[in-house]
Amino acid sequence: MEIRSSKYLISSPKVEGCPKPDKPEYAFIGRSNVGKSSLINMLTRNAKLAKTSGSPGKTQMINHFQIDGTVNIDNKPAEQSFYIVDLPGYGFAKVSKAQRAQWEKMIENYLRTRENLVTVFILIDSRHEPQELDLAFLRKLGEWEVPFNMVFTKADKSTQKEASKNARSFVAAMKLEWEFIPRNFITSAVKFHGRKEILGFIKELNEEYFEEKGKK
Repeated sequence: MEIRSSKYLISSPKVEGCPKPDKPEYAFIGRSNVGKSSLINMLTRNAKLAKTSGSPGKTQMINHFQIDGTVNIDNKPAEQSFYIVDLPGYGFAKVSKAQRAQWEKMIENYLRTRENLVTVFILIDSRHEPQELDLAFLRKLGEWEVPFNMVFTKADKSTQKEASKNARSFVAAMKLEWEFIPRNFITSAVKFHGRKEILGFIKELNEEYFEEKGKK
């Protein structure tokens, strides 16, 4: 997939304020400061699309971006448009308990009710061994029956060997509880590692989405 354009649409405090669910949608979420905005900017090759910050808790609403791309289907060029959503991080952030609870409720409502949500990309810091906070969030998604895939970020901050080792350890921890392990990707927003693989996966899911829509 080649990204032709990407633009910010709206930041919504509630799922009811999100754009019309007329395109496939992909949400990105992870612990605070895991590199969500940097990853989104890397995927779209638009360094100014999502606002990056060194301070945890910068993202506070449901942020929608419209992405327009060109793909090859049966050796013919075709257009694909979809939404990317930047969600507030879970875990540590310098906010009150009330504010954190409000974010959690907003995120839950979005994930459980947004009808065009195809999958959630869970971002996990590849520099660390499996963290209970991440595993606990995956359990919630399982309870809510929300499809997800994992993206291991910041692979450039350590050796490739260490990043791969920590990713394998995380998958091994999941296998203790999960029968099916979804797709996972190791990425670097600095070196553009994983970009082709994630966009290729989104292309596949878009095709499935539009095919299913055509049957209805």
